[in-house]
Amino acid sequence: MDNIPLVSVVLTTKNEEKNIDRFCESVTNQTYSNIELIVVDNNSSDKTQELARKYTDKVYTKGPERSAQRNYAVEVSSGDYVLILDADMELSETVVEECVSTVRENVNIKAIVIPEKTTGEGFWGKCKVLERDFYYLEGDPDIEAARFFDKSVFLEMGGYDESISGGGEDWDLPERVYEKYPVRHRIQAFIIHHEGYIKLRDLLKKKFYYAKTAPKYVKKQKVSIIGPKTLFFLRPVFYRHWRLWLNDPVVSVGTWFMLFAELVVGGLGFLLGS
Repeated sequence: MDNIPLVSVVLTTKNEEKNIDRFCESVTNQTYSNIELIVVDNNSSDKTQELARKYTDKVYTKGPERSAQRNYAVEVSSGDYVLILDADMELSETVVEECVSTVRENVNIKAIVIPEKTTGEGFWGKCKVLERDFYYLEGDPDIEAARFFDKSVFLEMGGYDESISGGGEDWDLPERVYEKYPVRHRIQAFIIHHEGYIKLRDLLKKKFYYAKTAPKYVKKQKVSIIGPKTLFFLRPVFYRHWRLWLNDPVVSVGTWFMLFAELVVGGLGFLLGS
């Protein structure tokens, strides 16, 4: 292939020494060769930066939130395309190749969704895996967000909104892209998302923190607070693939309890942040 475009893989980190080797190895093992890895770390106190430098000399320090880290990474990148990822992820080996092939075959595609397979340990880890299995099966535009972008379009849109955090920024940027470039695409290659050992308390704490910043995203994108993006029981994928609930009834009950608890805690956080 002539004129193989450069892809900038962007990783934002904060004390990720347990994950970064696995992540970087998956980037190194891609079937697509023309990749630069850019790591922007938020003042880690562990060996994250030291380990990252085994794989790239493009390691920077920036904060205070991952949106600012991501935007900075794209600013210093040299790629034609950018792939935005988290340290607890692992790429299947053809992700970058499939993304590049897709945008070269259809120049109207400016942002790509990459499916995620989730792994988790412990009972609540199994519950989170079950929830995410529904999204993986067919894709859910209310949940999944694009991670691969044409860099020129990323810059045209101003990158991630640094006033939004907690997940809303992940949806906000693609939605702004789709307003001008409406062709959506989801590839077959996937990301493995390693959640590790999950405690319900930690899940709810994270949900509460994220929900406090959600009003900014909801107001900006005019998102209905009564819809599938905010209310889990309105997501059609849970009903179209109802047979999944029968595989392990105990985990299924736990998953509904977990989602309900997240809804309650998230609602409280949303009210406090309004």
